[in-house]
Amino acid sequence: MLNNIFHSVPPSRGSVNFIWAQLYTVVDNRTLSTVAVLATCGIRPPDKADENIHCHLLPLVDSEEEEYNLSHSFTHLLKGVKYIVRGILTFIKWLTGRCLQSLQRRFVAWTKPDTASLLLGTLTDLARSKSELVAENALLRQQLIILRRQVKQPACTRTDRMLLVLLARMVRTWKQVLFIVQPETLLRWHRQGFRLFWKYKSRAAVSKPKITAETVALIKEMARENRLWGAERIRGELLKLGIHVCKRTIQKYMRHVRSPRRGGQNWATFLQNHAKDMWACDFLQVTDLFFRSLFAFFIIDMHSRRVLHVGVTRTPTDAWTAQQLREATSYGQSPSYLIRDRDGKFGSCFTRVAATSDIHMLKTPYHAPRANAICERFLGSVRRECLDHLFILQEKQLHRVLRAYVQYYNQARPHQGIKQQIPEQYGVPVPPDHEGGKILSFPVLGGLHHDYRRSA
Repeated sequence: MLNNIFHSVPPSRGSVNFIWAQLYTVVDNRTLSTVAVLATCGIRPPDKADENIHCHLLPLVDSEEEEYNLSHSFTHLLKGVKYIVRGILTFIKWLTGRCLQSLQRRFVAWTKPDTASLLLGTLTDLARSKSELVAENALLRQQLIILRRQVKQPACTRTDRMLLVLLARMVRTWKQVLFIVQPETLLRWHRQGFRLFWKYKSRAAVSKPKITAETVALIKEMARENRLWGAERIRGELLKLGIHVCKRTIQKYMRHVRSPRRGGQNWATFLQNHAKDMWACDFLQVTDLFFRSLFAFFIIDMHSRRVLHVGVTRTPTDAWTAQQLREATSYGQSPSYLIRDRDGKFGSCFTRVAATSDIHMLKTPYHAPRANAICERFLGSVRRECLDHLFILQEKQLHRVLRAYVQYYNQARPHQGIKQQIPEQYGVPVPPDHEGGKILSFPVLGGLHHDYRRSA
């Protein structure tokens, strides 16, 4: 019978796709009434589900398939309702939990002090208890102590500096509260702000006419070429030329030219002005092949870099050192000043000979070799260019080697300090180039150095 109803579909429960049926059958003497609540089949279209239903109801009522459906339809319906109700309750519970979590986060965010804004954080602290504020201050103070051990110099913006100055004014014990900066730093910020305030208050109401570019260039040129001149001195020079400029205007343009250092001449200018009347002397200790000490004494002219005297001894006493100075000034040639260190070899005899020659002694400070830099540079050249390449056996050999090197140093070796000129020819103009002359090479110290000259 089911084959006729479902158009040749096998009568198996597993082969029927999604069949829900509830039949209410009323059988009396003359009429059979059947109401199809739901009849759905995957084979027949939905609009033809009730077609010819009256002719198939009678065999369907008496079948085993219909008895099974009648006994289990209410059970499946109740299970479906339970699943749907359980899903709805689970969704309502999940939605309620999410709403409560969102409300909790919003409440915590509303009650938490705002650390990004000072005003909102202060308003929030008004509603908190005193004990909580004290505990929070202790916690923050401990964190500042830890950060102070790690961060050497925290960066403070202008807004931070202004807020710290204003807040420190309201706190009576502001020196004890400061952690990240020193009280002197805060006072310096206050002075800088006060200076900017008065600079703003004292600004000119009416702008004065600007000076010409030629005048500005002239002011900068005067400030650059005359290091000893101040703004008033430059103003006087401009008045001589008929240019009227105020002192403050000159000071404004002088800042862009002069470096922020003490006024006066530099060391090169001082040396250039006084080097003609200054000598320098020093000892050089040399160790021979048998590890015995030898001492070489040099006297150098500061202006031309020429070595004036060289002496060698094993026992540099005060009398021997005085004799070396006497030999260097034997022909009436003596400087006004002599630079020396505070070695014990320069004793009373050396001072007496210097006073006899009308020489003023200039002693260098302790542990300051740069105070006698030219002589120290020459001693380094002697070691690098001569003594480091030879074996010294005795005193006479060292004296002979040093005299040969000094002769080469004075007569043939160019020097950087005097613009690559030769010390004995310093100040003499360089002769013009002779293209026809042949270049000759003369060995010095056995070929350690060579002197190149052009033939006549």
